[in-house]
Amino acid sequence: MNSSVIELNGLTKRYGTFTAVNQLNLSISKGEIFGLLGPNGAGKSTTILMMLGLTEPSAGTVKVCGINATVDPIAVKRRVGYLPDDIGFYENYTGLDNLLYTARLNQIPEEEAMARAIRLLERVNLTAEAGKKAGKYSRGMRQRLGLADVLIKNPEVIILDEPTLGIDPTGVHEFLDLIVQLSREEGITVLLSSHHLHQVQQVCDRVGLFVEGKLLAEGDIPTLSGKLFPDEAFTITVGVRFVDNNNVEQEKIRLVKIVEPVNGVTVIQFKEDLLQIRCTCDVTALIARVIIENGFALTHLNRKEFGLDEIYHHYFEGREVHGKAN
Repeated sequence: MNSSVIELNGLTKRYGTFTAVNQLNLSISKGEIFGLLGPNGAGKSTTILMMLGLTEPSAGTVKVCGINATVDPIAVKRRVGYLPDDIGFYENYTGLDNLLYTARLNQIPEEEAMARAIRLLERVNLTAEAGKKAGKYSRGMRQRLGLADVLIKNPEVIILDEPTLGIDPTGVHEFLDLIVQLSREEGITVLLSSHHLHQVQQVCDRVGLFVEGKLLAEGDIPTLSGKLFPDEAFTITVGVRFVDNNNVEQEKIRLVKIVEPVNGVTVIQFKEDLLQIRCTCDVTALIARVIIENGFALTHLNRKEFGLDEIYHHYFEGREVHGKAN
C-alpha cells in the first residue's frame, strides 16, 4: 500500500450529552478497500459525514487526500465520490441525462462529459437503459447508476454507505465485483460502510469493527482472528477409513497419537467419526501427510478459519449494539 488517503485522529462527535463518535483514530491507504462494519446506530454514517465536511467534529481532525475536511470541505468533495444507501436522481431525466447533469455541476466540458458518461454506463452495465428515465429504474439499476454518477468526476476516493440494501443476490455480486475492479485497476480508495458481514469479508482488504461510536478493532481477517483466537485460529476436520475396523477405538487412539506431535496443534477431539483438530496455524497439509504415511485412508479433510462472523460476535457478545444515532 502507498501513503494514507484518509486520516482520522481523535475524531469525536457529540450531540449534547450523547457521543456518536468517540476518539476515532484510523488510517486508510491508497487503493485499499476498507470495510467500516457495525450495527445500525454505531456511528458509521456520522463518521462519513465528518469525512465529507457535511458536519463538524466536536474534537479531533479528519483529513481526506491530505485536505482537512472541516476547513476545506469543497476541496474534499472534488476528490471524493459519495454513494448513500438510496441516491436521488431527477426521475424525469434519463440515466444518461442524470450523468451529464452531474458532469456539468463539476464543470466537465460537454464533449468529455458525454464520452465519460457513455463509458461509465457501459462499465456498470447500463448501456441498454441509458435512454430510460431514472424513475423507471429498479433498485439495483439505481445503485449502478449511482456508482457511475460518483465516478464521473474521476474521484480518488469513493465512500459507499450501505450500497447493496434492497439489491437481489445477483445484483449484489455484480456490484461488489465492480468495486474490486475499480480499486485494483484504477487505484481508487474505497470505504465501504455496511452491516452485511459476508459482503464485507468478500471484498475488503481490512475491516474496522465499530460500535457505540468506538472503533473496537481493525485489521485484516487473519490478523484479527489470530489476535482473538491465538490458540485455535484454525479448525481442521478429518475423516479416515480405519485399517482395522474390528478395533475402532484403538485405531482412534492411534490416530490421535500421530496427530498430537504436529507443531501448532492445541486440541484434538472426536465428534462422532470425525476428528476435529484445533491449531494455531494452518497445518492441513502436514496433518494429511502424517495420516496417510501411517496407513490411514483419508476420506474427509476440511479446514475452517475463524471468519468475520465469529470475530464480530466475539466483540459484540453481551453488548447493547443499538445506539441512538448513526
